[in-house]
Amino acid sequence: MADRRPRGADGAAVVDFVLVLVVVVPLFLGILQVALVLHVRNTLTAAAGEGARYAATVDRPLQAGEERTRSQIRGALADRFARDVHARPVDVRGAPGVEVDVTADVPPLGLWGPAVRLHVSGHAVEEVAP
Repeated sequence: MADRRPRGADGAAVVDFVLVLVVVVPLFLGILQVALVLHVRNTLTAAAGEGARYAATVDRPLQAGEERTRSQIRGALADRFARDVHARPVDVRGAPGVEVDVTADVPPLGLWGPAVRLHVSGHAVEEVAP
């Protein structure tokens, strides 16, 4: 049986494959980058809230909230995301409270591109001893 491909069509599939890859790979990496940033942001926010609640309990210093936040981040992500954690007393809608701030850089997935800087905070109202 004779081959029915037109002459000159040899290698056209390879060219089509490369052209599609040029579009699909960056799109796929972009979606993965957005998913990574959202995951890190949500994890940092949860850890900051947990640290603020921990520091706001009776007879706990602010440093205990910072350390609790670092511990949560190290357990869920990596140590490099827990470097910039700060707790301070704040006013939460007229009541004394605690705020824990976390700043971290999420590295790019691809070979190039800027890191994404995230700044999140968690708040909690301080407990009062009876």
